[in-house]
Order: sequence, then structure tokens, then C-alpha cells
Amino acid sequence: MGERPNILFLMADQMQARVVDQGHVCQTPCLDRLAAEGTRFTRAYTPNNICSPTRASIMTGLLPHNHGVLEVLYPQQPHMHQLLPDKEHFARRLSEAGYSTGYFGKWHVERTNDLQHFGWQVDGGLASELHRSFTTEVLGGAAQPECDPAVYMHEPVGYGPHLLSGVTDRPADKRPMGLSTTLALRYLEEAVTGEDPWCCFLSFQEPHDPFITERSVYERYAALDIPPPLNADDPLQDRPALYRRAQEIWSQLSEEDKREARACYFGSITEIDAQFQRVVDFLEGAGKLDDTIVIMMADHGDLLGAHGLFFKDISAFEEVFNVPFIVRGPGVQAGTLCDGRVGLHDLCPTVLELAGCEPMQESDSRSFVELLGAPDQTGDWGMGYAEYYGNRHRLTQKVVWDGPWKFVFNGFDFDELYNLDDDPLEMKNLVPDPAYREQHVKMTQLFWQFARETGDKPLVETLYAALRLGVVGPVEEEW
Repeated sequence: MGERPNILFLMADQMQARVVDQGHVCQTPCLDRLAAEGTRFTRAYTPNNICSPTRASIMTGLLPHNHGVLEVLYPQQPHMHQLLPDKEHFARRLSEAGYSTGYFGKWHVERTNDLQHFGWQVDGGLASELHRSFTTEVLGGAAQPECDPAVYMHEPVGYGPHLLSGVTDRPADKRPMGLSTTLALRYLEEAVTGEDPWCCFLSFQEPHDPFITERSVYERYAALDIPPPLNADDPLQDRPALYRRAQEIWSQLSEEDKREARACYFGSITEIDAQFQRVVDFLEGAGKLDDTIVIMMADHGDLLGAHGLFFKDISAFEEVFNVPFIVRGPGVQAGTLCDGRVGLHDLCPTVLELAGCEPMQESDSRSFVELLGAPDQTGDWGMGYAEYYGNRHRLTQKVVWDGPWKFVFNGFDFDELYNLDDDPLEMKNLVPDPAYREQHVKMTQLFWQFARETGDKPLVETLYAALRLGVVGPVEEEW
């Protein structure tokens, strides 16, 4: 690829992969352009379906059980969210290699919020003095904008109201996404004039709930009367009981509530796209866009009514684990789709290779640079692995993909097995069907293989009689 490229990360929070599909109702002209001029990965997956563990995996190239962040940061017991101090971070490597580095927006990797310690020379995180003082300068404070109309959840009693979605008159430029973008542009204005390559990470907390969007954008989607997902009425009868328990929570929403939420969610994504466009336009005007690797992604998705559920907790469905992922830049084949399975934690070794840095000594990931120039040569990129440890309520899920097959090991209930070619909406769990017993065993063995290779000792060494929950155990010699 010649000289070391500049690197730009554009990251959303809780965005479904399908919103960047051609013909989708969600309007994303900037992302459409990036996909047309780059490669879109249709089977990119998060290694964890909540924010903090995934973000730590991106930075370290490690799975959550190896970097220590197993749950979201607040309000958790420290042992469930402490980023292990001996783990390397790609930004520190880039900084040591002569890159200028700047981070802007949502961090949520660990609790110190000391981004400079992790290699980000310019700290524009939401908790930084830079961001807080700028917010005060622009708004006179950081109060959440008032919303009307708004959809609240009130049941069960005893939890208080929860804002699901809302419409505001405050434009995006004066909300967190716009403020973070402006700070990133200030950094880039200086970075593009220097001699050193740079890495800029722009991270939004949107469209994460509550789904808030500006009125004029909302009205565009409200007028469309967007239908519910095709799998919205899934009874979940052959799935873990916890899924049905979660489904009961969302049953309090009326169809009108759900339509409002969808309109606000897609409106928020359109606003995100416009902020990304500000950055792309600046780089193009500065003559630096074609010297820059642009990586667009989300940390995880949102169910948005699929299977009768919203948000991302307590399920392992594709709407949550499959994420939007686009790469554009020098050496990247333009206008192509890649169906190789890559994980967000694979970004760490990929970025280091692009920058000419040595790989991490400890890693659960691998570089996909080879796919950027030849996205159709997916070869051995057919498998994937992810894990979830619950979010406050303890539960264990391990997810394995292999070709068309998807397997979910549920340490709290019976497992799930889907053929995504035959059942892309994940409406039928094949585990109860004796005809798929052999495939169930095979996928369980593959799960144990991933667990062994990544040093997941608490699972691999669990041979105690009362904890033999797999259809087959981890001792390979007995298979």
C-alpha cells in the first residue's frame, strides 16, 4: 500500500447491519457512497453484544474473557469490568510508531477515562475536559433535549419510567454527535497539515436508546409508516424461557409506540450519516480522503422489534450480533461485498498491519488486510465466535458461526441451532429436532475448540458433574 495511510474510524452505537443494505428504508447517502467506493462486509460480527466489552476488544484484539471487561461499566462490581492493565492497545502502538492520534465521542472502554494513557494523544471523549468545556460553550450545559412526542415504558412498577424514543427541536449539531464531530474536525484541520500520518476515532453514542431525532428528520420517517420486522411475531416457543420473559416486558408497547420508535431510530441514523458526511467532505476538500483508510462500524446492533424484542440484551439474534462494516481507502477494492466472517476485534491486528506495526504478542484475532484487496477470496473466513456474560443479570452465551450454521451455547437454558441460509430470520431452533443432533454435537465441539484456543479456562476446565451442560464436553480425546 506504499506509504503509511491515515486511518479514520467512524463508529455508531447500537446500529443494525441491515440499515446499510441497498434499498433499505433508512437514508444513509454518506455510507452508501463509502460502500460504493469501498468494501462492505455483510457478515461482520461483534465479539459481544453490549458496548464496553466490544470496545475493549477493538482496542486490544482480545475477546472479553481475556481483556477483563465482561459487562458494561456502570454500575457493576469492579471485577466484571476492569480492563486488565497488562494488555496492549493499538493506539499506543500507533503513537509509538509516529502517528498522531485523536479520539472523540463515546469511550466506554474502561472507567478511568484517561485516553492518553492508552495512546490517544488528543482526548476528546465525552468525559474529557475538552468535550465538557465545548459542550458548555455551545449549549451552556449538557442537559438532554426535551422530547415531544416521546415514548416511555412504565411497567413493571417499581423501575421508574424509561424513555424509549423521542423527537426534539435541537439540531444534531448541538447534540453529542454534532459536538464530537466538530471537535474531530478541529483535530483533523491541524493533523492534515502535518507530516505525520494520523489516526482519528470518531465514536457516537447514537442511535443507542433512547432513540432521539430532530423533528424534520423524524417527520420524513413517520410519513412512511414503516412496517414491523418480518419476525416481530415470533412466539419464541422453542427458545430459552428467558427470551419469552424479556418479550413480556416489550408487550406493553402499542403498535403506535413501536412505529414511533422505528421512525426515531432510523432518523437518528440519518443524522449520524450527515455527521459522517461532514468529516468525509472535509477530507475530500483537503485532498486527503484518498490517502485515508476509512472504517465505518457499530459496536453492536439493536433488535428494534425483531422477535418481539428491543435493544440488545438477553438474546443472540443476528439483529444484535451482525454489525454494519465498511472499509474504503488505498488498497481496498471498490464497490464490492465481502461475505467473509470478520470480528470487530480483528480490527486491531488489521490496523497495525496497515500502519506497518508489529502485531500484538497476545491476540485472539487476525488481520483481514488480505480481504481488502481480494474480498471474494474468503477461503477460511467462514467461522466466527462471540460471547456474552449477561448485563447485571448473570447468564452465559457463546455464539459460533460456521458456514450457514449458527450455534448458541446457553449456559442457563437449552441451546439454539439455526441454518441461516434456510432460516435467515431465526424463527426455528433446530436443537429440539433429533434430525439435527449430529450438527448440534459438531457445533458444540467447535465451541469447545474456540474456548480452548482462546484460553477460556473457566469453561474448558469445568468438568464438575453438576455443570456438564453441553451436549458434549470439552475433553477432545473422548469425542
